[in-house]
Amino acid sequence: MAVYGVALLSACTFLGVYIGQSLGEMIGLKSDVGGVGFAMLFLMLASEYLEKNNMLDKATESGVMFWSAMYIPIVVAMAMNQNVIAALSGGPCAIIAGFMGCAVMYPLIKPISKLAAPSEDWDESANPLLKK
Repeated sequence: MAVYGVALLSACTFLGVYIGQSLGEMIGLKSDVGGVGFAMLFLMLASEYLEKNNMLDKATESGVMFWSAMYIPIVVAMAMNQNVIAALSGGPCAIIAGFMGCAVMYPLIKPISKLAAPSEDWDESANPLLKK
């Protein structure tokens, strides 16, 4: 049922925004710092956990998958204005945090991608990061 997808989405959103707001307060900003990203991460982890442990029937799984797909365009678009305004008023802290995140995560792309099992229709030669 789509209702279970909404319940999971809202729980992940509340938790992600709470963590984003708390993180923003800890570093001295009066805004959400990555709450939408945390919520997306929680949604992916929760739906994967429920799917692996066979805790979803087909109707519930379709609801969760529907709202998982809807989450990205809707919630990210709603949060974009707030994040841009907060980043511009936050000064160099936001720019430094963005560059630091990219600098830390870029070298981890290849090791993380090796952890994932390729799907049947995935062509490894099409990914330039995995070429040896």
